[in-house]
Amino acid sequence: MKSLALVAFAFPLFLHPAAAAPAISGQADVVDGDTLSIRGQSSRIRLYGVDTPEGQQTCEDAAGKRYLCGSLAAEALSALIGRNGRVTCQEQDRDRYGRIVAVCEANGREINAELVRQGWALEYKQYSDGRYAAAEAEARKAKQGLWAGKFVEPWEWRRGKRLSSEASTGADRKCAIKGNISGAGKIYHLPGTRAYDKTVINEASGERWFCTEDEARAAGWRAPRG
Repeated sequence: MKSLALVAFAFPLFLHPAAAAPAISGQADVVDGDTLSIRGQSSRIRLYGVDTPEGQQTCEDAAGKRYLCGSLAAEALSALIGRNGRVTCQEQDRDRYGRIVAVCEANGREINAELVRQGWALEYKQYSDGRYAAAEAEARKAKQGLWAGKFVEPWEWRRGKRLSSEASTGADRKCAIKGNISGAGKIYHLPGTRAYDKTVINEASGERWFCTEDEARAAGWRAPRG
């Protein structure tokens, strides 16, 4: 496979620049639409410059029907890797979670760019150098993947923004973390924790449901103390 050029850049999120890091190759497993793990490597790999829907995120297709777009993004990544499962990644940086941020190739194609071109990833403009802008414009024009219908940008979804069709309650709710507001502040409760069952969410007063702890923290909630 051809080697990938290193690009120098500075990210507020990516805290540990990598200088001439060696390429990482191996059998890959898909964690989610923009994250891989390579067997034998302790650090996960976050695809550089792109962002895909979260695992429980729903979008609307061209007919207005809801679907799990995060799952389809992960399936698209899996298809790009293929049965061979082998990838080669060039580290660009490290993020604050300790993940390697990399540009990866599989079967002679750059995965990052191809996910954007297929419409299952967006260019993560806050943390990219603009290299995927043309691929995103191509996907948007062709109404590929997410662009065929309606969706919330993944970074906005993690902050709590939702399509109107996602604001559901009851048994069909996809997100299970309870974001409570009390005298102690904004606290989120995970299923199975001590206060979960007795916590009742009143959305009219600003309380919310979350799908991930990262989403809850980004919106200003914290875990219980003690």
